[in-house]
Amino acid sequence: MAQQRVLVLAGRGRYEDPWHDHVAVAHRLASILTERDCDVTVRSTFPDCAEDIDTFDLVIVNGSLGRKDPNFDGTDEDWMPCHEKFKAYAENGGAILVYHVGINTFTDSPYWYDIVGGRWNRGVTYHPPLSDAHFHVIPGVHPITEGMTEILVFDERYTLLEPADTSTILVDQHEAGCEHASVWVNEHEGRRVVFDSMGHFVESLDSPTRLELFLREVNWLLKRPVMDGI
Repeated sequence: MAQQRVLVLAGRGRYEDPWHDHVAVAHRLASILTERDCDVTVRSTFPDCAEDIDTFDLVIVNGSLGRKDPNFDGTDEDWMPCHEKFKAYAENGGAILVYHVGINTFTDSPYWYDIVGGRWNRGVTYHPPLSDAHFHVIPGVHPITEGMTEILVFDERYTLLEPADTSTILVDQHEAGCEHASVWVNEHEGRRVVFDSMGHFVESLDSPTRLELFLREVNWLLKRPVMDGI
C-alpha cells in the first residue's frame, strides 16, 4: 500500500508572526508523521503552496496572521487561487488539521471561517500567559477522544474562540469562570477538518497526552484506526 501523503504548511510573510517558530514546529510534526509511515512534505506558505493540494491525503496548516506586503509575497488577487484551492479541497472532503494559531492563517480568504468551523475573534479572543495547562476532554462526543479524559501540557490556552454552531467541541479549558472550546471537529457539509488550539512551540509535543491527541486527530483524518501507532 502506498504511503499516505501529508502536506505541512509553515507560515511565512503574510502568514507568519514573531511569536511562533512555524518552521521548527512544522518539521517536528513532519518527523512524528514520517515515523508513522506517512510521506510528508513541508512547504512554506507561498501563493502557489496549494497548487497540488488535491494530491495530498492530509494538509496541516501551521501559520498565523502576518503582514500583507504585496511587494514581498503578492496581492490579495495573487492569493485568490490558493484560497479557491483550499475551498475546493475542503468541499471535496479533503482532510485538514488547523494547528494552533493556524486558525488565523488565511483569514483574508472569504472561505476560511467555513473551512475551520470557527474563528479567533480579534479584540475578543485572548490567551493567559504560557503555563502548565489542564484541558478537559468532553466525553462521548467523537471517536477521536474516546477514552481520553484530560490533556496536561505546558502551553497557551486560547480563550473566547468562536466555534461555529455546526462544529463539535471535543476539548475545552476553564478560564475566567467558564469553559472555552479548545479543540473541535468541523464535519458540516462534508468537511473533514480538525482545529486544535494547542501547540505554541515544539516542546508542547513532549507531553504524552498532547502527543496522543495529535496522533488520534491525524489517524481520524487519514481514516486510520484512531489508536494506530499510539
